[in-house]
Amino acid sequence: MEKAIKNFLSQESAGGILLMVAVALAMIMANSPLASLYQGFLGTEMQVRVGSLDIDKTLIHWINDGLMALFFMLIGLEVKRELLEGALSSAAKASLPTFGAIGGMVFPAAIYLFFNYGDPITQAGWAIPAATDIAFALGVIALLGSRVPVALKVFLLALAIMDDLGVVVIIAMFYSTDLSMLSLVVAAVAIVGLIALNRKGVMTLGPYGVLGLILWIAVLKSGVHATLAGVIIAFCIPLRAPNGSSPSESLEHSLHPWSTFIILPIFAFANAGVDLTQMSVSDLLSPVPVGIALGLLLGKPLGVLVFCFIGVKLKLAVLPEGIGWRHIAPVAVMCGIGFTMSMFISSLAFVGDAEIYGDLARLGILVGSLASALVGYFWLSAVLPETSRAKKNNKGEVT
Repeated sequence: MEKAIKNFLSQESAGGILLMVAVALAMIMANSPLASLYQGFLGTEMQVRVGSLDIDKTLIHWINDGLMALFFMLIGLEVKRELLEGALSSAAKASLPTFGAIGGMVFPAAIYLFFNYGDPITQAGWAIPAATDIAFALGVIALLGSRVPVALKVFLLALAIMDDLGVVVIIAMFYSTDLSMLSLVVAAVAIVGLIALNRKGVMTLGPYGVLGLILWIAVLKSGVHATLAGVIIAFCIPLRAPNGSSPSESLEHSLHPWSTFIILPIFAFANAGVDLTQMSVSDLLSPVPVGIALGLLLGKPLGVLVFCFIGVKLKLAVLPEGIGWRHIAPVAVMCGIGFTMSMFISSLAFVGDAEIYGDLARLGILVGSLASALVGYFWLSAVLPETSRAKKNNKGEVT
Protein backbone atom coordinates (compact mmCIF):
# COMPACT_ATOMS: atom_id res chain seq x y z
CA MET A 1 0.00 0.00 0.00
CA GLU A 2 2.74 2.47 1.03
CA LYS A 3 4.82 1.65 -2.06
CA ALA A 4 1.81 2.23 -4.35
CA ILE A 5 1.12 5.59 -2.73
CA LYS A 6 4.77 6.65 -3.11
CA ASN A 7 4.76 5.71 -6.79
CA PHE A 8 1.51 7.63 -7.26
CA LEU A 9 2.87 10.70 -5.49
CA SER A 10 6.13 10.73 -7.44
CA GLN A 11 4.21 10.71 -10.71
CA GLU A 12 1.87 13.46 -9.57
CA SER A 13 4.78 15.71 -8.52
CA ALA A 14 6.31 15.45 -11.97
CA GLY A 15 2.91 16.13 -13.51
CA GLY A 16 2.48 19.20 -11.31
CA ILE A 17 5.63 20.74 -12.73
CA LEU A 18 4.43 20.04 -16.27
CA LEU A 19 1.08 21.65 -15.43
CA MET A 20 2.87 24.81 -14.28
CA VAL A 21 4.81 24.93 -17.54
CA ALA A 22 1.55 24.58 -19.51
CA VAL A 23 -0.06 27.39 -17.50
CA ALA A 24 2.93 29.68 -18.05
CA LEU A 25 2.94 28.95 -21.79
CA ALA A 26 -0.79 29.66 -22.06
CA MET A 27 -0.45 32.96 -20.18
CA ILE A 28 2.48 34.04 -22.37
CA MET A 29 0.63 33.28 -25.59
CA ALA A 30 -2.62 34.92 -24.40
CA ASN A 31 -0.78 38.15 -23.55
CA SER A 32 1.54 38.41 -26.53
CA PRO A 33 1.29 38.97 -30.30
CA LEU A 34 0.55 35.22 -30.45
CA ALA A 35 -2.84 35.73 -28.76
CA SER A 36 -4.81 35.55 -32.02
CA LEU A 37 -2.99 32.35 -32.97
CA TYR A 38 -3.73 30.88 -29.52
CA GLN A 39 -7.44 31.72 -29.63
CA GLY A 40 -7.76 30.68 -33.28
CA PHE A 41 -6.14 27.32 -32.54
CA LEU A 42 -8.52 26.60 -29.67
CA GLY A 43 -11.48 27.70 -31.79
CA THR A 44 -10.65 25.28 -34.63
CA GLU A 45 -13.78 23.39 -35.69
CA MET A 46 -13.53 19.59 -35.60
CA GLN A 47 -16.38 17.40 -36.82
CA VAL A 48 -17.05 13.66 -36.63
CA ARG A 49 -20.07 12.43 -38.57
CA VAL A 50 -21.40 8.90 -39.04
CA GLY A 51 -24.77 8.87 -40.78
CA SER A 52 -27.16 11.02 -38.78
CA LEU A 53 -24.78 11.12 -35.80
CA ASP A 54 -22.97 14.45 -35.96
CA ILE A 55 -20.50 15.74 -33.36
CA ASP A 56 -19.27 19.19 -34.36
CA LYS A 57 -17.25 21.07 -31.73
CA THR A 58 -14.34 23.45 -31.40
CA LEU A 59 -10.99 22.07 -30.29
CA ILE A 60 -11.34 23.42 -26.76
CA HIS A 61 -14.70 21.64 -26.40
CA TRP A 62 -13.18 18.38 -27.66
CA ILE A 63 -10.56 18.79 -24.95
CA ASN A 64 -13.05 19.63 -22.20
CA ASP A 65 -15.69 17.08 -23.22
CA GLY A 66 -13.51 14.33 -24.67
CA LEU A 67 -10.04 14.24 -23.12
CA MET A 68 -11.41 15.22 -19.72
CA ALA A 69 -13.79 12.25 -19.85
CA LEU A 70 -10.66 10.07 -19.69
CA PHE A 71 -9.41 12.10 -16.74
CA PHE A 72 -12.74 11.60 -14.96
CA MET A 73 -12.53 7.89 -15.74
CA LEU A 74 -9.19 7.85 -13.93
CA ILE A 75 -10.80 9.64 -10.98
CA GLY A 76 -13.56 7.03 -10.95
CA LEU A 77 -11.03 4.19 -10.95
CA GLU A 78 -9.10 5.79 -8.06
CA VAL A 79 -12.24 6.44 -6.03
CA LYS A 80 -13.49 2.87 -6.51
CA ARG A 81 -10.12 1.39 -5.51
CA GLU A 82 -9.83 3.59 -2.41
CA LEU A 83 -13.43 2.88 -1.39
CA LEU A 84 -13.05 -0.89 -1.68
CA GLU A 85 -9.45 -1.54 -0.65
CA GLY A 86 -7.62 1.68 0.19
CA ALA A 87 -7.67 4.81 2.32
CA LEU A 88 -11.49 5.02 2.25
CA SER A 89 -12.30 1.33 2.68
CA SER A 90 -13.61 1.61 6.24
CA ALA A 91 -15.55 4.15 8.25
CA ALA A 92 -12.55 4.75 10.49
CA LYS A 93 -10.29 5.53 7.53
CA ALA A 94 -12.80 7.55 5.54
CA SER A 95 -14.41 9.64 8.29
CA LEU A 96 -11.79 12.41 8.72
CA PRO A 97 -11.15 13.10 5.01
CA THR A 98 -14.90 12.92 4.36
CA PHE A 99 -15.59 15.58 6.98
CA GLY A 100 -12.75 17.67 5.56
CA ALA A 101 -13.98 17.32 1.99
CA ILE A 102 -17.53 18.39 2.90
CA GLY A 103 -16.33 21.45 4.80
CA GLY A 104 -13.88 22.20 2.02
CA MET A 105 -16.78 22.48 -0.42
CA VAL A 106 -19.31 24.31 1.79
CA PHE A 107 -17.11 27.16 3.05
CA PRO A 108 -15.58 28.24 -0.30
CA ALA A 109 -19.02 28.20 -1.94
CA ALA A 110 -20.39 30.36 0.89
CA ILE A 111 -17.57 32.88 0.55
CA TYR A 112 -18.06 33.09 -3.22
CA LEU A 113 -21.80 33.60 -2.85
CA PHE A 114 -21.19 36.29 -0.21
CA PHE A 115 -19.32 38.35 -2.81
CA ASN A 116 -21.76 37.53 -5.64
CA TYR A 117 -25.10 37.50 -3.82
CA GLY A 118 -26.55 40.33 -5.92
CA ASP A 119 -25.87 38.89 -9.37
CA PRO A 120 -27.82 35.77 -10.46
CA ILE A 121 -25.50 35.32 -13.46
CA THR A 122 -22.24 35.19 -11.51
CA GLN A 123 -23.85 33.08 -8.78
CA ALA A 124 -23.60 30.16 -11.22
CA GLY A 125 -19.88 29.99 -10.38
CA TRP A 126 -20.46 29.07 -6.72
CA ALA A 127 -18.86 25.62 -7.13
CA ILE A 128 -15.65 26.91 -8.76
CA PRO A 129 -13.66 27.35 -5.50
CA ALA A 130 -15.12 24.14 -4.04
CA ALA A 131 -12.69 21.87 -5.93
CA THR A 132 -9.19 20.63 -5.07
CA ASP A 133 -6.62 19.84 -7.76
CA ILE A 134 -5.13 16.51 -6.73
CA ALA A 135 -2.15 16.74 -9.11
CA PHE A 136 -1.03 20.20 -7.98
CA ALA A 137 -1.72 19.58 -4.27
CA LEU A 138 0.22 16.31 -4.20
CA GLY A 139 2.92 17.89 -6.36
CA VAL A 140 3.46 20.67 -3.82
CA ILE A 141 3.53 18.34 -0.81
CA ALA A 142 5.94 16.03 -2.67
CA LEU A 143 8.46 18.90 -2.87
CA LEU A 144 9.07 18.37 0.86
CA GLY A 145 10.10 14.78 0.20
CA SER A 146 10.45 12.28 3.03
CA ARG A 147 10.00 15.00 5.65
CA VAL A 148 6.24 14.58 5.16
CA PRO A 149 4.77 11.64 7.14
CA VAL A 150 3.10 9.04 4.94
CA ALA A 151 -0.08 9.33 7.04
CA LEU A 152 -0.31 13.03 6.15
CA LYS A 153 0.09 12.29 2.44
CA VAL A 154 -2.60 9.61 2.67
CA PHE A 155 -4.92 12.10 4.41
CA LEU A 156 -4.44 14.63 1.59
CA LEU A 157 -4.90 11.94 -1.06
CA ALA A 158 -8.09 10.63 0.56
CA LEU A 159 -9.51 14.13 1.06
CA ALA A 160 -8.77 15.08 -2.55
CA ILE A 161 -10.44 11.90 -3.82
CA MET A 162 -13.56 12.55 -1.71
CA ASP A 163 -13.50 16.13 -2.99
CA ASP A 164 -13.38 14.86 -6.58
CA LEU A 165 -16.36 12.60 -5.88
CA GLY A 166 -18.25 15.59 -4.52
CA VAL A 167 -17.42 17.63 -7.63
CA VAL A 168 -18.78 14.83 -9.84
CA VAL A 169 -22.08 14.97 -7.91
CA ILE A 170 -22.17 18.78 -8.20
CA ILE A 171 -21.62 18.66 -11.97
CA ALA A 172 -24.36 16.06 -12.39
CA MET A 173 -26.86 17.97 -10.27
CA PHE A 174 -26.18 21.61 -11.09
CA TYR A 175 -24.43 21.84 -14.46
CA SER A 176 -26.66 19.73 -16.69
CA THR A 177 -29.16 21.55 -18.93
CA ASP A 178 -31.53 21.02 -21.89
CA LEU A 179 -31.88 17.29 -21.33
CA SER A 180 -32.65 15.00 -24.26
CA MET A 181 -34.82 12.07 -23.20
CA LEU A 182 -33.84 9.92 -26.21
CA SER A 183 -30.14 10.33 -25.42
CA LEU A 184 -30.77 9.60 -21.75
CA VAL A 185 -32.58 6.38 -22.67
CA VAL A 186 -29.62 5.30 -24.84
CA ALA A 187 -27.28 6.17 -21.98
CA ALA A 188 -29.39 4.13 -19.55
CA VAL A 189 -29.28 1.10 -21.87
CA ALA A 190 -25.49 1.43 -22.14
CA ILE A 191 -25.18 1.61 -18.34
CA VAL A 192 -27.32 -1.52 -17.94
CA GLY A 193 -25.03 -3.24 -20.44
CA LEU A 194 -21.92 -2.19 -18.49
CA ILE A 195 -23.42 -3.46 -15.24
CA ALA A 196 -24.35 -6.74 -16.94
CA LEU A 197 -20.75 -7.19 -18.12
CA ASN A 198 -19.56 -6.66 -14.55
CA ARG A 199 -22.11 -9.09 -13.06
CA LYS A 200 -21.26 -11.77 -15.63
CA GLY A 201 -17.60 -11.51 -14.68
CA VAL A 202 -16.28 -10.15 -17.99
CA MET A 203 -12.65 -9.21 -17.26
CA THR A 204 -11.45 -8.09 -20.69
CA LEU A 205 -11.65 -4.32 -21.19
CA GLY A 206 -12.72 -4.37 -24.86
CA PRO A 207 -16.49 -4.81 -24.30
CA TYR A 208 -16.42 -2.09 -21.63
CA GLY A 209 -14.69 0.20 -24.12
CA VAL A 210 -17.34 -0.34 -26.81
CA LEU A 211 -20.28 0.28 -24.46
CA GLY A 212 -18.32 3.10 -22.83
CA LEU A 213 -17.97 4.91 -26.15
CA ILE A 214 -21.71 4.56 -26.78
CA LEU A 215 -22.36 5.88 -23.26
CA TRP A 216 -20.04 8.87 -23.78
CA ILE A 217 -21.76 9.86 -27.04
CA ALA A 218 -25.21 9.46 -25.49
CA VAL A 219 -24.30 11.52 -22.42
CA LEU A 220 -22.64 14.14 -24.65
CA LYS A 221 -25.89 14.51 -26.59
CA SER A 222 -28.12 14.30 -23.52
CA GLY A 223 -27.32 17.62 -21.87
CA VAL A 224 -25.60 15.95 -18.91
CA HIS A 225 -21.91 16.72 -19.05
CA ALA A 226 -20.02 14.05 -21.00
CA THR A 227 -17.23 13.65 -18.45
CA LEU A 228 -19.65 11.90 -16.10
CA ALA A 229 -19.64 8.97 -18.52
CA GLY A 230 -16.01 8.37 -17.59
CA VAL A 231 -16.88 7.97 -13.90
CA ILE A 232 -19.75 5.57 -14.66
CA ILE A 233 -17.54 3.41 -16.88
CA ALA A 234 -14.86 3.29 -14.18
CA PHE A 235 -17.28 2.11 -11.52
CA CYS A 236 -18.50 -0.72 -13.76
CA ILE A 237 -15.04 -2.16 -14.48
CA PRO A 238 -14.25 -5.06 -12.08
CA LEU A 239 -11.66 -4.35 -9.41
CA ARG A 240 -10.63 -7.98 -8.92
CA ALA A 241 -10.66 -11.01 -11.19
CA PRO A 242 -10.97 -14.56 -9.78
CA ASN A 243 -7.25 -15.12 -10.39
CA GLY A 244 -6.35 -12.07 -8.28
CA SER A 245 -5.53 -9.74 -11.17
CA SER A 246 -7.22 -6.35 -11.42
CA PRO A 247 -8.71 -5.05 -14.69
CA SER A 248 -9.48 -1.77 -12.92
CA GLU A 249 -5.95 -1.23 -11.61
CA SER A 250 -4.48 -2.27 -14.96
CA LEU A 251 -6.52 0.41 -16.72
CA GLU A 252 -5.71 2.92 -13.99
CA HIS A 253 -1.97 2.36 -14.39
CA SER A 254 -2.30 2.69 -18.16
CA LEU A 255 -4.28 5.92 -17.93
CA HIS A 256 -2.11 7.58 -15.28
CA PRO A 257 0.83 8.65 -17.47
CA TRP A 258 -1.53 9.76 -20.26
CA SER A 259 -3.55 11.83 -17.79
CA THR A 260 -0.58 13.26 -15.92
CA PHE A 261 1.71 14.08 -18.82
CA ILE A 262 -0.67 14.69 -21.73
CA ILE A 263 -4.36 15.21 -20.87
CA LEU A 264 -4.00 17.60 -17.93
CA PRO A 265 -1.22 19.71 -19.48
CA ILE A 266 -3.29 20.04 -22.68
CA PHE A 267 -6.31 21.02 -20.61
CA ALA A 268 -4.23 23.56 -18.67
CA PHE A 269 -2.81 25.06 -21.86
CA ALA A 270 -6.29 25.33 -23.39
CA ASN A 271 -8.00 26.85 -20.35
CA ALA A 272 -5.41 28.90 -18.46
CA GLY A 273 -4.75 31.57 -21.09
CA VAL A 274 -6.16 34.70 -19.41
CA ASP A 275 -5.88 37.90 -21.45
CA LEU A 276 -4.73 40.44 -18.86
CA THR A 277 -4.29 43.22 -21.42
CA GLN A 278 -8.04 43.82 -21.56
CA MET A 279 -8.50 43.97 -17.77
CA SER A 280 -8.59 46.99 -15.50
CA VAL A 281 -7.91 47.19 -11.78
CA SER A 282 -11.65 47.23 -11.15
CA ASP A 283 -11.96 43.96 -13.09
CA LEU A 284 -9.27 42.37 -10.97
CA LEU A 285 -11.08 43.40 -7.79
CA SER A 286 -14.56 42.47 -9.02
CA PRO A 287 -16.73 39.92 -7.13
CA VAL A 288 -15.97 36.91 -9.38
CA PRO A 289 -12.15 36.76 -9.07
CA VAL A 290 -12.16 37.98 -5.46
CA GLY A 291 -14.82 35.46 -4.44
CA ILE A 292 -12.95 32.61 -6.10
CA ALA A 293 -9.50 33.58 -4.82
CA LEU A 294 -10.67 34.06 -1.23
CA GLY A 295 -12.85 30.97 -1.45
CA LEU A 296 -9.77 28.92 -2.31
CA LEU A 297 -7.27 30.63 -0.01
CA LEU A 298 -9.51 31.12 3.05
CA GLY A 299 -12.67 29.09 2.53
CA LYS A 300 -10.95 25.79 1.76
CA PRO A 301 -8.68 25.62 4.84
CA LEU A 302 -11.38 27.00 7.15
CA GLY A 303 -13.92 24.48 5.89
CA VAL A 304 -11.52 21.54 6.11
CA LEU A 305 -10.33 22.47 9.61
CA VAL A 306 -13.73 23.33 11.09
CA PHE A 307 -15.43 20.18 9.79
CA CYS A 308 -12.50 17.94 10.75
CA PHE A 309 -12.51 19.48 14.24
CA ILE A 310 -16.26 18.89 14.57
CA GLY A 311 -15.84 15.28 13.42
CA VAL A 312 -13.09 14.64 15.97
CA LYS A 313 -14.96 16.36 18.83
CA LEU A 314 -18.08 14.33 18.08
CA LYS A 315 -15.88 11.20 18.09
CA LEU A 316 -17.00 10.44 14.54
CA ALA A 317 -13.42 10.79 13.26
CA VAL A 318 -9.89 10.51 14.61
CA LEU A 319 -6.63 12.14 13.64
CA PRO A 320 -4.07 9.80 12.00
CA GLU A 321 -1.45 8.45 14.39
CA GLY A 322 1.42 10.89 14.83
CA ILE A 323 -0.45 13.72 13.09
CA GLY A 324 -1.63 16.85 14.90
CA TRP A 325 -3.62 19.93 14.00
CA ARG A 326 -0.40 21.81 13.24
CA HIS A 327 0.11 19.33 10.37
CA ILE A 328 -3.50 19.29 9.23
CA ALA A 329 -3.71 23.10 9.01
CA PRO A 330 -1.10 23.68 6.25
CA VAL A 331 -2.38 20.67 4.32
CA ALA A 332 -5.85 22.22 4.53
CA VAL A 333 -4.38 25.35 2.94
CA MET A 334 -2.95 23.21 0.11
CA CYS A 335 -6.49 21.97 -0.55
CA GLY A 336 -7.11 25.50 -1.84
CA ILE A 337 -5.11 24.61 -4.95
CA GLY A 338 -8.16 24.18 -7.14
CA PHE A 339 -6.63 24.58 -10.56
CA THR A 340 -7.79 21.77 -12.90
CA MET A 341 -11.20 21.02 -11.41
CA SER A 342 -11.94 24.69 -10.74
CA MET A 343 -11.04 25.60 -14.33
CA PHE A 344 -13.28 22.80 -15.54
CA ILE A 345 -16.27 23.96 -13.47
CA SER A 346 -15.75 27.55 -14.64
CA SER A 347 -16.06 26.35 -18.25
CA LEU A 348 -19.46 24.89 -17.31
CA ALA A 349 -20.64 27.79 -15.15
CA PHE A 350 -19.96 30.65 -17.54
CA VAL A 351 -21.27 29.85 -21.01
CA GLY A 352 -23.24 31.80 -23.59
CA ASP A 353 -23.83 35.40 -22.50
CA ALA A 354 -22.02 34.70 -19.21
CA GLU A 355 -18.81 33.71 -21.01
CA ILE A 356 -17.45 37.22 -20.41
CA TYR A 357 -16.85 36.17 -16.80
CA GLY A 358 -14.66 33.24 -17.88
CA ASP A 359 -11.36 35.14 -17.88
CA LEU A 360 -12.16 36.74 -14.52
CA ALA A 361 -12.92 33.32 -13.07
CA ARG A 362 -9.69 31.84 -14.42
CA LEU A 363 -7.73 34.77 -12.98
CA GLY A 364 -9.27 34.18 -9.56
CA ILE A 365 -8.41 30.48 -9.80
CA LEU A 366 -4.79 31.20 -10.70
CA VAL A 367 -4.34 33.75 -7.89
CA GLY A 368 -6.11 31.65 -5.24
CA SER A 369 -4.35 28.42 -6.24
CA LEU A 370 -0.90 30.04 -6.36
CA ALA A 371 -1.37 31.73 -2.99
CA SER A 372 -2.63 28.46 -1.44
CA ALA A 373 0.36 26.57 -2.83
CA LEU A 374 2.90 29.06 -1.50
CA VAL A 375 1.32 29.52 1.94
CA GLY A 376 0.69 25.78 2.37
CA TYR A 377 4.21 24.81 1.30
CA PHE A 378 6.07 27.25 3.54
CA TRP A 379 3.74 26.63 6.49
CA LEU A 380 4.10 22.85 6.29
CA SER A 381 7.85 23.19 5.79
CA ALA A 382 8.02 25.24 9.00
CA VAL A 383 6.18 22.68 11.15
CA LEU A 384 7.98 19.58 9.84
CA PRO A 385 11.40 18.47 11.12
CA GLU A 386 14.35 19.81 9.13
CA THR A 387 15.53 16.33 8.19
CA SER A 388 13.65 13.12 7.45
CA ARG A 389 13.33 10.41 10.04
CA ALA A 390 14.66 7.89 7.58
CA LYS A 391 16.62 4.99 9.00
CA LYS A 392 19.60 3.20 7.55
CA ASN A 393 19.53 -0.48 6.79
CA ASN A 394 22.36 -2.89 7.49
CA LYS A 395 24.04 -1.84 4.22
CA GLY A 396 24.14 1.78 5.31
CA GLU A 397 21.49 2.80 2.79
CA VAL A 398 18.75 5.21 3.70
CA THR A 399 15.32 3.51 3.57
